[in-house]
Amino acid sequence: MFSVELHHLFEPFFPGFLFIESIWAQVGGHDQLNISAWPSPVVPLGEHVSLHCHSHLGFAMFSLRKEDGTHIPELQDRFFQEKLLMRPVTAAHAGTYRCFSYYSQTPSVRSASSNPLQITVTGLYMKPSLSSQPGPVVMSGENVMLSCSSECFFDMYHLSRVVKTPDPWLTTVQRQSGALQADFLLGPVTPAHKGTYRCHGSFNQSPYEWSDPSDPLHILVKESDLPGTTHPRKLYKYLPTILEAKL
Repeated sequence: MFSVELHHLFEPFFPGFLFIESIWAQVGGHDQLNISAWPSPVVPLGEHVSLHCHSHLGFAMFSLRKEDGTHIPELQDRFFQEKLLMRPVTAAHAGTYRCFSYYSQTPSVRSASSNPLQITVTGLYMKPSLSSQPGPVVMSGENVMLSCSSECFFDMYHLSRVVKTPDPWLTTVQRQSGALQADFLLGPVTPAHKGTYRCHGSFNQSPYEWSDPSDPLHILVKESDLPGTTHPRKLYKYLPTILEAKL
């Protein structure tokens, strides 16, 4: 069982009145209304996630709609202010969400929808393993192959780097028939590629339901002392780049 906590809950229906909903279409609606997840849109099974709706137009109330996946009755026809807490998170919470905003005086009139937000739930399948070739220690300018393997025939493998940003995911490898392994070619590496990597697996029919994360893999990039090598400080501004991914 899961529960959804709504902060400052309102009932949209009023006895004796016929509720007719209108949509206020605005230019640049997605820019005026945004939805975000805290602490992350990628949530381990059994943990919590708080969905935040942001409006620059003075709206006081919001509602949340789930576009796909399992129907969640607790989210339907409810008003809340600013944020909505879902816990404990289950597979039913995985999917795409949008916010709508309302004026408190006219709850029958809603704004255009926000940008979509995908909530991914992890921990639904056994974890894959992540390894590197030729090894976890690489010279600057070389390539390293990261291999995510599993006992399950996953349709998709997802590679991420552990960083303090809203979107740590680097790339996804997909194959319709499923595979026991996916290879990610990373490089030519720079000092910016140094860090901790993980991978997940998932299936096409439930793209937002992922496996447990693999054990962390630490990649260390050593500076090259060869003549003519670009000074490493000039390379720090570049983000990690996935050049090729093979199944």
